[in-house]
Amino acid sequence: MKNAQVRAVHLTLLCHALTQAQKSGRLAHPDDGPLRLPDLPLGIEPTVQLLTAPERRASESAHWAAAQAQVEPALADCDLGSWQGLPLKQLQAEQPRALAQWLEDPFSAPHGGESFAQVCERVGAWLMAFDRPGEWLAVTHPWVIRAALVKVLACPLAAAQRIDVLPLSRVELSFTGQWRLRLG
Repeated sequence: MKNAQVRAVHLTLLCHALTQAQKSGRLAHPDDGPLRLPDLPLGIEPTVQLLTAPERRASESAHWAAAQAQVEPALADCDLGSWQGLPLKQLQAEQPRALAQWLEDPFSAPHGGESFAQVCERVGAWLMAFDRPGEWLAVTHPWVIRAALVKVLACPLAAAQRIDVLPLSRVELSFTGQWRLRLG
C-alpha cells in the first residue's frame, strides 16, 4: 500500500472591517456593516478561494477582498441572543453580574445565545472537517478567530480573553495532518 500524499491547507482568517458598533462600544448585530473599507482592495492571488461569515460586516469585507465569496455558516459570529446591538455601558448598568459572568465564564450565555464554549465547539468541528486543500481566505469575526486559536493551540477557553483581534487583522493556519499556527 502506498502512502497517501497529504495535500496542505493554508487558511488565513481575516477579521472583518471596523464597524460602528465596535467604534462606539456596542455589541454586534448581524445587520451591522463595515464603516469604511480601505481604498485599495486586499491583494489576494487568483488561486485563493474565499469564504465569508454570513453577517453583513463580514460579507461586505469579503467582497472588498474579491468579487466572489462562498458563505460559510460555521464562520458566523457568536449569537449574542437578547444582547445583540446593546451598548456595553447599558449592560454594565442594567445587568452587571450577567455581563461579568459572561466575560469570565466561557460556558455561560446569560443573553440566551451561544456561550464562547459553544462557539469553540462549532469552529473546532468546522476546522476538523475542513479537508479542502489549497489556499483559503475566510472573513469572519473576532470571537470566531479567538475560538480557532484556542482549538489549534489546545489552550484553555479562558485564554481567549487575552487575545485581541483588531479589524482587518489576519491569522494564518496550516494543516498537514494537524492544524498549526503559521507565523510569517
